Amino acid sequence: MGVNTYTHEATAAIAPIRLFKALVVDADNIIPKLMSDVKNVETVEGDGGVGSIKKMNFVEGGPIKYLKHKIHVTDDKNLVSKYSLIEGDVLGDKLESVTYENKFEASGNGGCVCKTTTEYHTKGDYVLTEEEHNAGKEKAMDLFKAVEAYLLANPTVYA
Repeated sequence: MGVNTYTHEATAAIAPIRLFKALVVDADNIIPKLMSDVKNVETVEGDGGVGSIKKMNFVEGGPIKYLKHKIHVTDDKNLVSKYSLIEGDVLGDKLESVTYENKFEASGNGGCVCKTTTEYHTKGDYVLTEEEHNAGKEKAMDLFKAVEAYLLANPTVYA
């Protein structure tokens, strides 16, 4: 098994605590609300906190049926989350899992920077291409931008 690591920074005009609450704490509710291809998010093991497994179900007819994530860290004091994609169509026959660590930090004008580290744990000697990583990053950025737009349009939500 190999590990390919990528880092990415995204900026938002939203305070870090609000973005953290939306993308981490209340993700089960907000993701299906803002992403039309997501049917729902359910906790299938645990209480929803650290050690829990959550299943994101997608609408029928799309390329992805579901994803399962295991929660490793939800630190609302330091605004850090860490979780792994452990099961789902996107892993295919090339990936064992994908681990994500997100840190939300304050930036100028009341906004924030979200620093993400993504680790792809590949099967065998497979080497992940940058194009494959970019496809996943693009989906994550779609969600990030949708949440930012929602929070900008609803300034009292998660305030």
